[in-house]
Amino acid sequence: MFLRHDKKSEGDIMERTPKAALESVCGAGASDKLIHGDNLPVLGALLDDYRGAVDLVYIDPPFATSGEYRLGEGRANAISGSPGGRLAYRDSLVGAEYLEFLSERLVLLRELLSERGSIYLHIDYKMGHYVKVLMDEIFGARNFRGDITRVKSNPKNFPRRGYGNVKDMLLFYSKSDAMTWNDPRLPLSKEEVERRFRKTDADGRRYTTVPLHAPGETADGDTGREWRGRKPPKGRHWRSAPEALEELDRRGLVEWSANGVPRRKIYADESAGKRVQDIWEFKDPQYPSYPTQKNADMLNLIISASSNEGDLVLDCFCGSGTTLLSARALGRRWIGVDSSDAAIETTRRRLAEAPGDMFTNTDYEFLIAKG
Repeated sequence: MFLRHDKKSEGDIMERTPKAALESVCGAGASDKLIHGDNLPVLGALLDDYRGAVDLVYIDPPFATSGEYRLGEGRANAISGSPGGRLAYRDSLVGAEYLEFLSERLVLLRELLSERGSIYLHIDYKMGHYVKVLMDEIFGARNFRGDITRVKSNPKNFPRRGYGNVKDMLLFYSKSDAMTWNDPRLPLSKEEVERRFRKTDADGRRYTTVPLHAPGETADGDTGREWRGRKPPKGRHWRSAPEALEELDRRGLVEWSANGVPRRKIYADESAGKRVQDIWEFKDPQYPSYPTQKNADMLNLIISASSNEGDLVLDCFCGSGTTLLSARALGRRWIGVDSSDAAIETTRRRLAEAPGDMFTNTDYEFLIAKG
């Protein structure tokens, strides 16, 4: 266990964190903002205008690897002392010092989150469990919504005294029970459709059937009443009142068995899809613009699930800007922060190169943190 002997209290963090002076370089007044500077004093400054106003945070902080990361490298290839391209950033903090580094930023991020806000923190298997304890402390264990396993790469076959590592993780917390949640779904594959919807109607549409009743008796009330000369089976009740069942039957959505048992038809082409589970396969770009560049489809899923159009998304380790691009494409406002010259240059280039017809407004404010 890493012992944090110099652990700061939340009061100390809130009172003693310096606030950066943010100098606007271009795009003054735009709602989307890219800030070049150390994210701790930048977050302190953002509290003045954005306390309780951020609806979603995604961060991919350093992983405490003691490595150097250079342009033209993926995270797995970034080794301390690597003679590769231009330095992107150094991941030098480890152990208790690293956890204190995260703690200061997480406390400020919690204060920036709205009551319906959520945070996703991307981390690896070596530090993830320590960071989980830290986030329980700051956000409250009751607000832990899950840890997501992300399959990040193909299997590796080089010799190793242990199992190959093809995953990392995302820790998902909300600010409160009032969190935004849009219940994301994935489309069913052809095989899944054929397996789940085995019947075909006269028009060739695939469907399946489900019972019209559900567990639990109702002593009174519409769902316990007789319909078409029968009551629901003992210990069960109709899923809808008899009048609603009659309407379903009128629309041809009730199938009657040979012995007169009714079941509801569910059509494959009307299915909402399958619920997203907590194992994701979103592999990062093979030739990234920046060594820690993440899969855009993964960010699209997170932003769609945990925010609404017009909401404010914050990434204070924005790296190559994938979070910002996804937020913009999905109609969200955004703030990105990074201290790396290479990260800011990469983000600005990717924003400039994004198709203009993706956005209603391609302008954003670029600021530099002073002090």
